[in-house]
Amino acid sequence: MSDHPPRPMRHETPLERADRNFAELLQELRVTQTGVQILFAFLLTLAFTQRFPSLDTVQRTTYVTTLMLAMLAAALFTAPAALHRSLFQQHAKPAIVAISSRLATLGLMVLMLAFTGSVLLVVDVSLGRAAGVCAGASTLLVCSGLWRVLPWLVRRTLVRPPGAPQGGQDREGSPSD
Repeated sequence: MSDHPPRPMRHETPLERADRNFAELLQELRVTQTGVQILFAFLLTLAFTQRFPSLDTVQRTTYVTTLMLAMLAAALFTAPAALHRSLFQQHAKPAIVAISSRLATLGLMVLMLAFTGSVLLVVDVSLGRAAGVCAGASTLLVCSGLWRVLPWLVRRTLVRPPGAPQGGQDREGSPSD
């Protein structure tokens, strides 16, 4: 016997589920998009600082790579809105939700790398290469732990009622919570 009560089933149509899942996804994207925009703006301004010409080749490469990763993350996080807008009233909501969820997941992975590169660059310039590499690796570990390992651990501990679907999909094959 489990100490956890079974999860209640929602009584919604596939279209209602798609609408709810898309609204939840958009709320998540609002949170991440602000951070990406701040990071991207910060990186854009660095090239115009007095200290920028003194960066070595590794630091410049880290800067350009990180700038491009931040741009890619921003593009991935805004793509669901563009996809929805271009397919508006085309009866494609379930497909929009599925694709947008994948875009957001990829965006988080790219954002993790952009955070890592940003911390690496700033600490490298401030304290030296060894400290920068250490701080960058720590950033990657923290983000990986919170964004990938923690959800995996939580998913492993969830008790699914008998007959419940596995893999985050409902009976109709649509993405669920």
